Amino acid sequence: MPVPSNETLIFVLFGATGDLAKRMVLPAFYELFTRGLMPDQWHLVGNGRGDVAHEDFRAHVRQVLDEFGPKEIDEKQWDDFAGRLRFAGGGFEKSDPGSLLDVLKQSHDEVGDDARYVHYLAIPPVAFARVAEGLAEHQLVQDSRVVFEKPYGSSLEAFHELDTLVHSVMEEEQVYRIDHFLGKEATQNLHVLRFGNEMMNRVWCREAVAQVQIDVPETLDVADRAGFYDATGAFRDMIVTHLFQVAAEVAMEPPVSMSAEDLQDARESVMAAFRPLQEEDVVFGQYAGYADLPEVKDGSTTDTFAAARLWVDTDRWHGVPFLLRSGKQLGVSRQVVTLLMRPVEGPLTQVPPHSSMLQLSLSGSGAIEMQLVVKEPGAELNLVPTRTDLDLGSVVEGAALPPYVSLLHDVTVGDRSLFTSSAGLQSAWTAAAAVVDSTAPPIPYEPGSSGPREAEHLTDGVGWLSEAVPG
Repeated sequence: MPVPSNETLIFVLFGATGDLAKRMVLPAFYELFTRGLMPDQWHLVGNGRGDVAHEDFRAHVRQVLDEFGPKEIDEKQWDDFAGRLRFAGGGFEKSDPGSLLDVLKQSHDEVGDDARYVHYLAIPPVAFARVAEGLAEHQLVQDSRVVFEKPYGSSLEAFHELDTLVHSVMEEEQVYRIDHFLGKEATQNLHVLRFGNEMMNRVWCREAVAQVQIDVPETLDVADRAGFYDATGAFRDMIVTHLFQVAAEVAMEPPVSMSAEDLQDARESVMAAFRPLQEEDVVFGQYAGYADLPEVKDGSTTDTFAAARLWVDTDRWHGVPFLLRSGKQLGVSRQVVTLLMRPVEGPLTQVPPHSSMLQLSLSGSGAIEMQLVVKEPGAELNLVPTRTDLDLGSVVEGAALPPYVSLLHDVTVGDRSLFTSSAGLQSAWTAAAAVVDSTAPPIPYEPGSSGPREAEHLTDGVGWLSEAVPG
């Protein structure tokens, strides 16, 4: 079971009144606290441009929790949590720290001078460099941990520019580039399923697997994130960040151990073997009506759908396509990894095509499904595919931590095993470099559809297998 940090911590949440903090970060802080996973001594200092009193910030956080937090809030727990909340207004940058330094001094007076800073940058990526420079200028970096939200860079060149600046003011070991897909219970179960079960480990290779699909279609639109989304798009927002990381989890060689350093080394090594994508490997789409949204610029060519065929040039996976897909306003919402098995050579000649596969749902606590070929009951030798599944949420005594809660806890104890590294992200942006700034207009598709039909061609006639998974 996870245990709380034994350090005294002062969290500084940049962008504390923004959308990301509202939907994900503040509820994660509260759940970490109610699960008893915060240290004994801690404060959370929100930062933003507005001049907000501590009491008003606490009221804002309570509204956030009422909307995005637990169904019921224990008032005694809330009072304890709220008493640790502070707000520092006036923004923050190198030339002007606003009121942050004064509020941090007050927090130190209350929790102790030995408190370690954890800076959480829940802000637009364009502001990362400004805040990093400000942390260094105002001597808030030493011994701190700094959490960066995605996307960390928007191209290979932008990644290098940001990473060079970050490394000029802090060490790599201080940097926590968060990717909530790596914090999912089901993603972590990829390790256990493979390395804890020899029957799975034996087939985790090109001799047995015909293709790997990592498919995350969404029925959601861009909601109130249109401004951010129009500057980012589906390929940068999902493929290069989340789905490349999941592909690395599937494709990596067995690490020396399950330590943070060895896991990161295993992911980095396989990402370095990602073959650079070419134009024929990607399909971009945009759902009808997207360009009419108020925050979207006129004539926007931002992709709301992206599919990619990735090749992993290692001995284990050479020649096996990794098919990645994500998009908004599609007909189904899924988060599924599928290993489609090769046809069996042998005496059975009527085996249905594409009938043997292993599927892992990454949603919630996760699930494992196998589709196998069996004999249909009756006098004839008729072969039919059938499914069996294991709901990982039903594991006895299981108590899954939501991704943001899990990763935030890892930050508090200094565990970087589920965070992306500088070397890994360089490999990701290198693999994407030739297509990330494609000038080809996205292909239109209707909301509620499967996206552009051209994406089906990437699957070599198999189709997107997650669409057959029950909702």
